[in-house]
Amino acid sequence: MATPFRQLLKTKDFVVTSEVGPQKGANVSKALEHIELLKDKMDGLNVTDNQSSVMRYPSLGMCLLIKEHGGEPVLQVTCRDRNRLAIQADLLFAHSRGIGNVLCLTGDSIDVGDHKEAKQVFDLDSVQLIHLVQTLNSGKDMEGNELNGGTDFCIGTTASPSSDPIEPQLIKVEKKLKAGVSFIQTQAVYELDDLKRFSEFVRNVDDRVRILAGIVPVTGVKMAAYMNENVPGISIPQRLIAELADAPKGTGPSKGMEIAGRMIRQIHEEKVCDGVHIMFIGREERVPEILEAGGLL
Repeated sequence: MATPFRQLLKTKDFVVTSEVGPQKGANVSKALEHIELLKDKMDGLNVTDNQSSVMRYPSLGMCLLIKEHGGEPVLQVTCRDRNRLAIQADLLFAHSRGIGNVLCLTGDSIDVGDHKEAKQVFDLDSVQLIHLVQTLNSGKDMEGNELNGGTDFCIGTTASPSSDPIEPQLIKVEKKLKAGVSFIQTQAVYELDDLKRFSEFVRNVDDRVRILAGIVPVTGVKMAAYMNENVPGISIPQRLIAELADAPKGTGPSKGMEIAGRMIRQIHEEKVCDGVHIMFIGREERVPEILEAGGLL
């Protein structure tokens, strides 16, 4: 049985998590392969919640599969698709089935996804969602009604250390910290100076919160350009783009994983933060290579 994630956050020097992307459909065979491959190599496995507003197998369902197969799931919950009634009900169910970790997200806008006519909800934002989970943990619902059995979630959230300007991001992060979280999994970071400044800020507000740096391998120059132009809070420096451009044809993914591994080593050796969160959705089978490149296997 997997060690509870909240315990590892308190006892392990360097925490490592990754993501298992739900498939678009009811056939979970590929996801199960990824779970089996990663469950013993990771301290926690996140499951995205209709990532990029694309309809997929549910985060809650995939978390149950991870639990059944001996892994430690991190349930991602966005505010986009469900109101506070549905979110609270889902969290009660998750807790009753042994899921102990939840990552609170606002969620991407519907217009970036594949169901343009869907009605987005956003009854809450991520800060309010953190408050909601804390309220359930206290044994009450959002209206103050007593629960017949509360929850006991380890609560996490996200942040973007490379946002420009950074000040609005830090204001929101401080609100999240004060709402009560145990860990932060950042969006992708490529400039370690950004991560260092962010880590210092978080530690000055609450030094109990563990910070896991987001690692997303860049598989080529086109991907780097797209991310720089279209993904808020992402800044891939020109030196890394030049390194990708100089890679022999067809070796972009391998070069991207090499760069990711190098960053992990530096974060670990310099103790920039408390761990890493590796996101390689669609290529989960190659995550062990990144762990090996980062000296974590």
